[in-house]
Amino acid sequence: MAKNWYPVIDYLTCIECGTCVSKCPHNVYDKAKAPSPVVRRPEDCIDHCHGCGNRCPVGAITYVGDDTGWTPPNGSQESEEACCSCGCESAPEKKIVVEYLYLDLQSCDRCIGTDNVLDEVMMTITPALQMAGYEVEYKKIKMETAELAEQYRFLSSPTIRVNGQDICQSVAENSCGCCSEISGTDVDCRVFEYNGEAYEVAPEEMLAESILQAVFGQSETGCSCGGYELPENLKIFYEGKKSKSACSCGGNCC
Repeated sequence: MAKNWYPVIDYLTCIECGTCVSKCPHNVYDKAKAPSPVVRRPEDCIDHCHGCGNRCPVGAITYVGDDTGWTPPNGSQESEEACCSCGCESAPEKKIVVEYLYLDLQSCDRCIGTDNVLDEVMMTITPALQMAGYEVEYKKIKMETAELAEQYRFLSSPTIRVNGQDICQSVAENSCGCCSEISGTDVDCRVFEYNGEAYEVAPEEMLAESILQAVFGQSETGCSCGGYELPENLKIFYEGKKSKSACSCGGNCC
């Protein structure tokens, strides 16, 4: 989240169309004051996010701390440019993109188990969401390389995101024997915390509740934007996996 970056409204220019308030996925604006754009939580704005500024039809928004050379578009139509690289605004209104990001579906028990549970949850809730007028897209993406993990701003395996937002409020991990064996190193993978308990395979109720909250409620998970660096735990995994695959015996000696 930003410390010295947030939108500033030129109220003499603003026409109070409400676009910035309704389109901001980070809850920076006070929705109770809509359509008037009142910045309620400047600390939740994302560094170098120009999402609301790009969409403002009259160019009434600038940013504290902006040294990028960006200028208000002053156009008559909303810009289609996304706010940031995490994809949190890539899905249009009434579209839900559920992503399952994982390290391994061949031998990792927690990745396989959570994958099976998520499949069941999606089979149950997708028809209801479609009935409510939502378009639902469900994607599974293997974090095969460190480069791909960096592209998706991957923090822990497995990860479930709804329109770019991790359904978990924080990252909790413990030692994963399966992924440790894959890489030949000591690797930690995600545990899911729900109702005071920790689970290596996400419970069905937790996934259903978290996904629906992300769609209909005011999710506190936040978007995975802002500064990102591949976690050391994952660096160790990818380096170990690469070294093991390069072994002349095919990894059987390691």
